[in-house]
Amino acid sequence: MGLFARKAASSSTSSRDGTKPKKAKSFRIELGWRGLLSLILVCFCLFFWMFVLGIWAGQTILFPQKKETVHSSASPRERSAQKIPPARIATQKRPAG
Repeated sequence: MGLFARKAASSSTSSRDGTKPKKAKSFRIELGWRGLLSLILVCFCLFFWMFVLGIWAGQTILFPQKKETVHSSASPRERSAQKIPPARIATQKRPAG
């Protein structure tokens, strides 16, 4: 028993009665119970993974995350003079006045 098995052409039909012998199938695939269950398990995992990716992609496309913007009181010129990144400026307290 192999994975691919070829059928032998039947030579018992004679060409005297005027009918052509039936052409045999080129190949057939045979699977045992373990192979069939393994194929079902692999297909299930692939379909489940595609389902999870589809849900994730749908959520990302329909409901994109809002990007948080950093608002600071310092102007860009003041930030470059102080050499402080914008995230640190936003966390510092504003001077009173």
